[in-house]
Amino acid sequence: MPKPTAPAYLATLLTAPIELAGNWGHMLPRSAQSVVERMRHACLDGVRLVSDRQPTWLRVDEHTSGPPAIWLHPDGSSMAWIIVDIGERDWSKLAYQFGHELGHVMANSWQADAKPAPPCQWFEEAMVEAFSLRGLGRLATSWKDTPPFAGDNAFGDAIARYRQDIIDRYTALADSQGLTRDAAAWFSDHRSEIEMPGLNPFAQAMSVVILAEYDRAPDCVEALGALNRWPGRTGIPIDEYLKRWKGSCAELRASPQLPVRLRELLRIA
Repeated sequence: MPKPTAPAYLATLLTAPIELAGNWGHMLPRSAQSVVERMRHACLDGVRLVSDRQPTWLRVDEHTSGPPAIWLHPDGSSMAWIIVDIGERDWSKLAYQFGHELGHVMANSWQADAKPAPPCQWFEEAMVEAFSLRGLGRLATSWKDTPPFAGDNAFGDAIARYRQDIIDRYTALADSQGLTRDAAAWFSDHRSEIEMPGLNPFAQAMSVVILAEYDRAPDCVEALGALNRWPGRTGIPIDEYLKRWKGSCAELRASPQLPVRLRELLRIA
């Protein structure tokens, strides 16, 4: 396993070296690397990285089947291992999947003890899905202005359409579930379904609400770096989860806007 090219104390999630692994088919590795690097910058440029648990390098591993994921490898290394599954040169999908898993890494869910657990895993999924959608919007703009491949400016529009299709689908879910009318009633009425692990339809709906918060108050994105720094991680009730998240923000001197706002929206006592 290769060593990071920068001292660990200098590495951040934005600067840690990235290596590619797995089966990339006929895709040129340098092309895939360019897309991943561009998406990382789209997600993280201008975001204060506050976590005290940042990896010193990243591996992006292309599998030919199975869902994207973080591989929780118990080898004690400081590498965050991201798995993606895309089609041939499907750069929009690569950016989207990588952005979501990068959000999990930012949320301190990359080490061996970071096993997902209810009842609050859905909340993390919603936040990192919104993180990826935010990054896709910025990627679409930068691709149109300065594409990573010569003469490929128009693909920025394809990325924007890909992103908007996801947002439209999630917005329709939010409307049908009642989230857009009353978030607190939505949570109360559907709590047993909402708290199912994974990016379930309720987490998907919530991601557009969180995306709006990222757009409204860009500084609040940094609070993702304060997640899951306590015993139990996502396996604690949401009132305690939000309390510990706010306390973690205070420890790291991160903006508490996001946990405070989400507590208000859901009217969590």
